[in-house]
Amino acid sequence: MTIAEVEARLENAERPVALALHKDEHYKVLVIGFKKGMTLEPHTSKFPAKLVVLYGKVVFKTNQITHTLEKYDEMSIPVMELHWFEAQEDTLCLLMQAWDESIVHTPAHNILGWDY
Repeated sequence: MTIAEVEARLENAERPVALALHKDEHYKVLVIGFKKGMTLEPHTSKFPAKLVVLYGKVVFKTNQITHTLEKYDEMSIPVMELHWFEAQEDTLCLLMQAWDESIVHTPAHNILGWDY
């Protein structure tokens, strides 16, 4: 019910809503919801991450690039690079983040689908 809970919380939210769909010692999966016009403020990630858009349209920005993501688009999030998101439509995403980069490099555990 995590996805439904994010959507329900968004109804009264002024900022994006994120809840953990899965979290263990190796990785986490977050459900992130945006209403049109919402911004996830500039931040960095210490760990490898991938964002997948389930529906909607969100713009991924860094100081160097701007990339629009729509339904089923995916993007690897750069480690320790300042980035932010701006929702162009109501949007729901999954963010997968590895705690330990070694899990990303192990073929049997390449659950996040990164190519290194």
